[in-house]
Amino acid sequence: MTERPKISSFADKELEKVEKQFEQQEEQIKQVMENRTFAPPPSEEMQTKMSSREIQNSKEIHLRPISTIGSKEKFNERFREAWNFSKEYVNFIAENKELIGESITLWTKPYPGIPAEEWVVPVNKPIWGPRYLAEQIKRKYYNRLVMKESQRTSEDAFGQYQGALIADEQIQRLDCHPVSTSKSIFMGKSS
Repeated sequence: MTERPKISSFADKELEKVEKQFEQQEEQIKQVMENRTFAPPPSEEMQTKMSSREIQNSKEIHLRPISTIGSKEKFNERFREAWNFSKEYVNFIAENKELIGESITLWTKPYPGIPAEEWVVPVNKPIWGPRYLAEQIKRKYYNRLVMKESQRTSEDAFGQYQGALIADEQIQRLDCHPVSTSKSIFMGKSS
């Protein structure tokens, strides 16, 4: 740190108070970051309530990317086995929990050297798509942050603050589920 400027004793005392407050806030932030435990995502029912007979009688939809952008990178052959596993087609039902009923549009690029692909995924119906697409949809969540009430008050040039910012819960924005209970989303059509 830089040296303190020479100031009056009153200003020096105020500066020490501010430094102590800053150190306390830093400690609290470190504790929150070290001990943060995000609440598990709340268990929700699937939007799609289809019987196994309806699923069997539904027409098979096989997804293809609507646009592709090539890659200048060279594919690393050490990931060939993982890539072959990731590109297997799996049967799943996608859900858009933010805009219910609206199809999902997203880009994928699972490995360097693989082209980027744009997908439009229909929701609430069984579809076949690559495993990496289903896994990417499953990863779409965010953490809701809330201010918890506490006695601690901090003040700066912009105002006075009370409470602490804490991650409260995970909210699943997009989700996908395997179509049948006998197969996992991680088991492909070939198995």
